[in-house]
Amino acid sequence: MTLHLLRASNLVSLIGVPKRRVLSPPLKTTRALYTKMSTESAPQARSISLPSQPGRPTTIVAGPGVSDLELKTAIDSSLFKQWLRNLQADSGILACGTMSLKLVVIQGVDMFGKRIGFLKFKADIVDNETGQKVPGIVFARGPAVAVLILLEYDGETCAVLTEQARVPVGKVVLELPAGMLDDDKGDFVGTAVREVEEEIGIKLNLDDMIDLTAFLDPSTGCRVFPSPGGCDEDISLFLYRGLVDKETITQLQGKETGLHEHGELIKVRVVPYEKLWRMTADAKVLMAIALYEMAKREGLLPQPSSVN
Repeated sequence: MTLHLLRASNLVSLIGVPKRRVLSPPLKTTRALYTKMSTESAPQARSISLPSQPGRPTTIVAGPGVSDLELKTAIDSSLFKQWLRNLQADSGILACGTMSLKLVVIQGVDMFGKRIGFLKFKADIVDNETGQKVPGIVFARGPAVAVLILLEYDGETCAVLTEQARVPVGKVVLELPAGMLDDDKGDFVGTAVREVEEEIGIKLNLDDMIDLTAFLDPSTGCRVFPSPGGCDEDISLFLYRGLVDKETITQLQGKETGLHEHGELIKVRVVPYEKLWRMTADAKVLMAIALYEMAKREGLLPQPSSVN
């Protein structure tokens, strides 16, 4: 980017002030400001080519405060690559060729150890005919899992939830045990079982887990999007049903769990299932209830097993 210096006389004529009233110190300050601006380094940039838009490369630049290393890490991350795959999938925005991805500005990179946990960027996707942009601010966090745990005892069914402080909403929230996938292997069932063990403190058998989102039409990708207007997160919702005694329920109620070294301060809450839909605003809970009730109505669920 080239910035041109303005002569002092030009500045005077532009603002309509007589030359005799222009003092040298302000002019020196103005000149110094323009000089400083002209020496600022241009943003780091990369260019990629997508098979869905041949001959129309996409420019990726680092926003303010994002280093060249962070830019490279973001481009190479599984989060960004998956987003590009989604764009070009059969139901993707770029699939029919009427739109193009022109520019991506990486605005923020949050590392979880050696991998990217959260990625924020702005994407300019343009209608090729009209030139109109589609709104495209993206908070990328990738796939996640959640588990609806229903325990039956003495003819009653209870749901097992976690109670956690959630800083983004400023509230303590009752929600399903849930977590992000820690790697690119796509082990959704294994991740779900681990999250239950970490957040609830009970071990579940892999074979007893039922993927509720697998009942969705294949065109959906068999995942749910809680906030597709701003976030790429897609969630696999699982069901676990078990037969227990009253003592197990008593032991779970109010139990403190979670990985404290990761900042997880969790309390377990056991609530009657029939009241669950009114007790929390957690979208994962409400989506899981809807899928569970529909699957049960259509006879898609096996009989529950006993919890060891």
